[in-house]
Amino acid sequence: MKLFQIEEPDGGPADPSASGAAIGIDASGPLVEVAISVGGNAVILAERAGFERVLPVPGDWAGTTEWQEVLEAARMRAERALARPVTHAVIVLAHVPDPDSAERWREIAEQAGLGVLRLAAKTELPAAPALAAAILAEDLAPRPD
Repeated sequence: MKLFQIEEPDGGPADPSASGAAIGIDASGPLVEVAISVGGNAVILAERAGFERVLPVPGDWAGTTEWQEVLEAARMRAERALARPVTHAVIVLAHVPDPDSAERWREIAEQAGLGVLRLAAKTELPAAPALAAAILAEDLAPRPD
């Protein structure tokens, strides 16, 4: 019997403690949009074939569970599209959150596996909030040592 080993292109496994990709999540409209930026070039991430899922933005009445599910789904969409972990996000909301709401958003995102780099209001960003958030996320993302 012969055994063989499959290795990552760089010769070893990825560091599990390293931070993953940073994305932009636009939750300011009727549907959530997820975007990534590389070198200042941002693109909206679509679902892979067979994983299509519409992500409606929960209403103001929605609780923690509904928002957590949406943020988890946004993270999973990005991870499938990028084939790598996603650990951070800039989240765009319809309105500027007050300090208590901002803390709640950070807790919800953390439960969904995302560190919040910034919470932004739609009015603070250019016309394409998801793309602007992705560029901002790229700039604010933790850098490897």
